[in-house]
Amino acid sequence: MLANILLPKNAVPPYQAVIWFPGSYADGLKSSDRELVFSYYFDFLPRTGRALIYPVYKGTYERQEPGQVGASRLRDRVVQWSKDLGRTIDYLESRSDIDGDKLAYYGFSTGAAAAVPIVALEPRLKAAILLAGGLKTEVGPAEIEPLNFLPRIRVPVLLLAGRNDFHFPVETSQAPLFKLLGTPTEHKRHVIFEGAGHVPPRLEVIREILNWLDHYLGPVGR
Repeated sequence: MLANILLPKNAVPPYQAVIWFPGSYADGLKSSDRELVFSYYFDFLPRTGRALIYPVYKGTYERQEPGQVGASRLRDRVVQWSKDLGRTIDYLESRSDIDGDKLAYYGFSTGAAAAVPIVALEPRLKAAILLAGGLKTEVGPAEIEPLNFLPRIRVPVLLLAGRNDFHFPVETSQAPLFKLLGTPTEHKRHVIFEGAGHVPPRLEVIREILNWLDHYLGPVGR
């Protein structure tokens, strides 16, 4: 598999690392180079001293699959996402310039909803950030249904979403996800941006994420 790595120029290795999972837009792009067009929600991380990794997960970019995604294919895809995340971390742990003890997950939309099970199954993550995420109304196959995995997530979790998110409404989608997390109350935070839809305001998102990572991974070495 392919994983793209953006390294900071203003920090001292070994770098803390944040692993990105994109939204559904990645299903329709042919090349992972196009991810940089959507990088306004993660480009601040290497600029502020942390490595940013965006793997090419099954079904995205160069690994697209033809045809419709039914229940069985979605099940197989989420299982593969878990393997992709694990292999990415395996590789990061082999690099002397990455701190394998300070890894965080950062998912947007699909990465903060359908991909939630992969966070529960990866014990090497020290924190998670879910941007524009929530539970879907329809229940999927039990093997990949987020409801069955949320209580197994115990790392610190930051959920960032808009008050007017039409994909994941606050009361019926965001709040249930947040409540079901197995993370202790004092280590999870739900930030609702007033007036925002599915895409929260960038500057406020950056502020929240940097504060969260500084708290749970520690400040970066300059």
